Amino acid sequence: MTELLDIYRTLKSKTWVDLTHQINEKSPHFPALPALEKKALFTHKDGFFVEQFTVVGQYGTHLDPPIHFVEGARYLDEIDLKDLLLPLYVIDKSAAVIENNDYEITKQDILDFEAEYGPIAPKSFVAFRSDLSKRWPSQDAIRNLDEDGVQRTPGWSHEALEYLIEERQVKAVGHETLDTDLGVSAAKHGGSLSEEYYLLSKDIYQLEVLANLD
Repeated sequence: MTELLDIYRTLKSKTWVDLTHQINEKSPHFPALPALEKKALFTHKDGFFVEQFTVVGQYGTHLDPPIHFVEGARYLDEIDLKDLLLPLYVIDKSAAVIENNDYEITKQDILDFEAEYGPIAPKSFVAFRSDLSKRWPSQDAIRNLDEDGVQRTPGWSHEALEYLIEERQVKAVGHETLDTDLGVSAAKHGGSLSEEYYLLSKDIYQLEVLANLD
């Protein structure tokens, strides 16, 4: 018990950062999905206050388990609880995204990060910082559609994901955008999110619509 209390006190003494967005009916979300709905079932006039929320799983900051894209793969409740506590590495490419909304994080970006900070440990969580979360809560700014309706947002390259999954054996990846894939790349493939399918097919999970990665 003393050891657990020591761990607790150590954790409580640290700075905690919330990487999630507060959500409501107007929060940015994948356009094919319905917005959150809520209603009051009981009010204080009834003696207590209760609200009902109707919301899809992929709304706001959320975790995508492999089943999200891969039939027969793991559901959220099948992910080991210990695999939800991971070392976090944040690869900051926000300056590059300012210069190019269509920036695709590369394997070289990860190698450059490791040259400065050391190898990414196995069973880790790696997040791509783009600072797109600072555009929250504007759906238009988050999606950043051009005149042809193409989403001009950054994403993961296949080589970057392959390196993290195959060579670094990460457990999870994350990003601030609504999608894993580069917006223009998804548009070229008829809206297909091939990189998201790839990573989920490798039986790892991802966290989307992250905040405060800075």
